[in-house]
Amino acid sequence: MIKPLLQVKNLSIDFIADGNLTNAVKNISFNLGPGEILAIVGESGSGKSVTALSLLQLLPKQTKAKGQILFLHKEKAAVDLLKISAKEINGIRGKDIAMIFQEPMTSLNPVFTCGEQVMETIQLHQQISLKDAKEKTRALFEKVNLPTPAEMLNRYPHELSGGQKQRVMIAMAMCCNPSLLIADEPTTALDVTLQKTILQLIKKLQKQIGLSVIFITHDLDLIADIADKVVVLYKGEIIEQGVTKEVLQKSKQPYTKALLACRPARHKRGERLPVVSDFFSAVTKDNAPAFKSVVINVVETKINSQLKNEITDNDLSKQNSLAPVLEVENLNIHYPGKKKLFKKPGASFKAVNDVSFKVYKGETIGLVGESGCGKTTLGRAILQLIPATSGNIILNGINLTALPQKKLQPLRRDLQIVFQDPYGSLNPRLMIGNAIMEPMKVHNILATSTLRKEKVIELLEKVNLSADHFYRYPHQFSGGQRQRICIARALALKPSFLIFDESVSALDVSVQAQVLNLINNLKKDFGFTSIFISHDLSVVRYISDRILVMSKGRIVEEGLADEVYFSPKNEYTKKLIDAIPGKIIIG
Repeated sequence: MIKPLLQVKNLSIDFIADGNLTNAVKNISFNLGPGEILAIVGESGSGKSVTALSLLQLLPKQTKAKGQILFLHKEKAAVDLLKISAKEINGIRGKDIAMIFQEPMTSLNPVFTCGEQVMETIQLHQQISLKDAKEKTRALFEKVNLPTPAEMLNRYPHELSGGQKQRVMIAMAMCCNPSLLIADEPTTALDVTLQKTILQLIKKLQKQIGLSVIFITHDLDLIADIADKVVVLYKGEIIEQGVTKEVLQKSKQPYTKALLACRPARHKRGERLPVVSDFFSAVTKDNAPAFKSVVINVVETKINSQLKNEITDNDLSKQNSLAPVLEVENLNIHYPGKKKLFKKPGASFKAVNDVSFKVYKGETIGLVGESGCGKTTLGRAILQLIPATSGNIILNGINLTALPQKKLQPLRRDLQIVFQDPYGSLNPRLMIGNAIMEPMKVHNILATSTLRKEKVIELLEKVNLSADHFYRYPHQFSGGQRQRICIARALALKPSFLIFDESVSALDVSVQAQVLNLINNLKKDFGFTSIFISHDLSVVRYISDRILVMSKGRIVEEGLADEVYFSPKNEYTKKLIDAIPGKIIIG
């Protein structure tokens, strides 16, 4: 009988802060065999990352872990990873158990090249020369499909895309041929095509060297084709575990069904998305929520012809009789090129290349494409945060590209953005009430601070927060709550035009559903026009009236949301749709 590579037995993890005890993980047990891929799935706060960090003794000092984590150390007797010394665990980290963290930019040192960082890991665990370490790193970069591997050795992290940085992290994790790879949300916020590439890469490496993998994610759809087994966590407890196919198709737990049901790809455009709270009944006597016995078919992904042929409310023939709110005409944005990247002297990178489109009042335009396609650059150019090389951006009849900065300032009140990273968008030293009030002061909205505070509280309640949240700081909120705060701040100036730049890409599927429902409700209440930028076509199709598909700085396809999603004409659009995890199948 083959022994498990990893056995987690009755693991409990408690956080101790200010004399209070929080049970982050509660008596969980699971096994991982050699060459297996185990997915640990759950929302933020479910305990999945804490469980992974405990395997390498990376938990903060104010935590207490109980139970056993038995690891079969290179065919030796199993060792308990919770009880071995610091010296012993240092010998295992990176060599026998490697980890890919969620955010590669914060995991890579910005002052060293990518090659230097991988070579350092190799030399730490292997007695080889610098020359051999460099050649091994180049070979690893080639193995993880990085373009021009030799050149990548000398690049710094900020010079790489998100997908490229994640592949550097995979190369670093694989450099010492570990027995176990822990991948903690390695594809969150990546393009669907890059996401698919990373998943295929992990699966390929697992098959080539018999690697065991713990894959942590909040998205059940994502692990359908990669994981052998799945563990579903809820508030530190295992709700369900088993063979992946059986859990996905014959789930016994409403919570598991809820995680599947939240995906926009499974719903008609614009209809309210179910959220996890819909699957709870009233609280029980001990104030613990109980799951409803909800019957919902979340496995069947076929749709009927009525949805496929559904016509949008914003009929283009009606729109064309109206004056557009925004016109982008032959817009070009070029960046000076580097000599090592461009052969011709004076050559430049065309981030946005001859783009033209119109947006009509009350409409939501979806702008979709991979990282580097120019969609965020286009959004920031519309906001006049970066200059256009040529072309026109006309908002309500005013050509923004022709105005000096001084005259642009009053117009910024009418044009707002919700950024991808809500934590980076908020000042950590400002209470969120003051953060929302700040732009109101700048633009002289309302006469007194008292009136502004009342308006801020009204906005907080509009985005499903409460008045007492006014006095809290950004770090005291979850990711979904922080994104709602940023939406409230953008709405504080009553803009007629909003840009959502990857505003839900890094959120749990359940929190993503809450934010998408919120945006739909706010569209009705405030009547704003918007551009919704994302790499996920299923999300864009759900929230948008029309879709623009962008590739290499150009618009390659545009049309009604359902037409583009269900009947794409461009091969690039088809590639994006094919990469969507759990995508709807037409039939």
